Amino acid sequence: MSDFLLELGANPNARKLIQRIGLPIPLPRMLRRADGPREERPLHDQTVVFGATAVTALTQAVAETVVQAGAEPLIAGPEALRAAFADVGEAYGRPATVLDVDEPPEGLRPRALIFDASDITDTAALRGLYDYFHPLVRSLDGCGRIVVLGRPPAAQTRAVAAAAQAALEGFVRSLAKEIGKKGATAQLLYVEPGAETRLAGPLRFLLSARSAFVTGQRITVTATAADRGEPVWVRPLANKVALVTGAARGIGADTARLLAAEGAYVVCLDRPDDDAPLSKVAREINGSVLLADVTADDAPTRIADALAEEHGGVDIVVHNAGITRDKTLARMKPEYWDQAIDVNLSAVTRITAVLLERQLVRDGGRIICLSSVAGIAGNLGQANYAASKSGLIGYARNLAATLADKGITVNAIAPGFIETRLTSAIPVVIREVGRRLSSLAQGGEPRDVGEAITFLSTPAAQGITGSVVRVCGGAFIGA
Repeated sequence: MSDFLLELGANPNARKLIQRIGLPIPLPRMLRRADGPREERPLHDQTVVFGATAVTALTQAVAETVVQAGAEPLIAGPEALRAAFADVGEAYGRPATVLDVDEPPEGLRPRALIFDASDITDTAALRGLYDYFHPLVRSLDGCGRIVVLGRPPAAQTRAVAAAAQAALEGFVRSLAKEIGKKGATAQLLYVEPGAETRLAGPLRFLLSARSAFVTGQRITVTATAADRGEPVWVRPLANKVALVTGAARGIGADTARLLAAEGAYVVCLDRPDDDAPLSKVAREINGSVLLADVTADDAPTRIADALAEEHGGVDIVVHNAGITRDKTLARMKPEYWDQAIDVNLSAVTRITAVLLERQLVRDGGRIICLSSVAGIAGNLGQANYAASKSGLIGYARNLAATLADKGITVNAIAPGFIETRLTSAIPVVIREVGRRLSSLAQGGEPRDVGEAITFLSTPAAQGITGSVVRVCGGAFIGA
């Protein structure tokens, strides 16, 4: 779907002209997205500046992640930080150099800025955020990345320490809005004590081009789900079986393609009426077709039987199928309410229950539910839809705790304004407003959601469970 302002913003002459004459028109930056499957070194030869006020329990994990991903590291902080990079830097031929943030070299254009704030335990120490970012944020490359690391406020034993760590969230959300005009993103990664070894996967994802439409997010890395071995960076889903519902088109189709590109065998499920487009997707990725109405009484059993007989189980379950039946509550027919709740929420719980009862979801598996920003913030005329999507968030959080000992993670994805056939039917004025009401001032693509789903499906995401990841471009609604 064409976005005139996005296309206009891609023209440097048009951008300069509009800025020169002072027109109040937001010109979004065309986002830099990844092509092809995952790489061993997604940050190859890109400059990453790492800052901290002291060496912490996270320092070594950051050093290994950045260098092994191929980046050229610059250190902003005490000399002791450099020592943490020494061994891995020598092994990969990428020694870290010290950067004076007060006098950064002319022409510095870092791909990413990382700041470790995990040792900030009082409000005065928050000044470290200003001292690091103030001189560097202007130099951040277009479509660059900012990641702040912290500890969950709930893990703090003192109220003032909890306050200091909680302050990081407001800082990151605001910074994301400031840098969104250049297509850049900012994230907060809280790392629970004991989960330091699980930092690499989330950090690599957030620093990469695969997180292009994820910004202003708070993601917590935990040790909750049982360990299932070391992460794999290339073809991480080889020999895995994935089920994707609603796979005939849009987000479901792109998710199926992305999962297959990472080595998964994908069972593509959709309604019998969508046999033609579903079969096309399945043929394209060498997957298989499973035709079923997810609300049918026999759907959970049919799905379970197919997975058991053909694959002996399943590793990844993506509950993507969903519908909208929009009306204000006073005008809503009862069948509209029932249909939205049944397809979007009840079918998910019924299918998952049967898969778990029959022990078809393998240990170390993944269950991912497609929620929505509407489920977080609500939306006019979508009381039924928002209720169903909010319900999925509660379901994922509760189920995650019950499956943690098997290493199975359960998460929800909350897309914002995504350019699909549904949004193309929205009146043009409302569509334009929806596109611009975010930090990145544009709609996302179905593959943006698929990239987040694919990341959560990989072994590298073992530290994320019971979470909601918003793929919304930093939407101004919700939390």
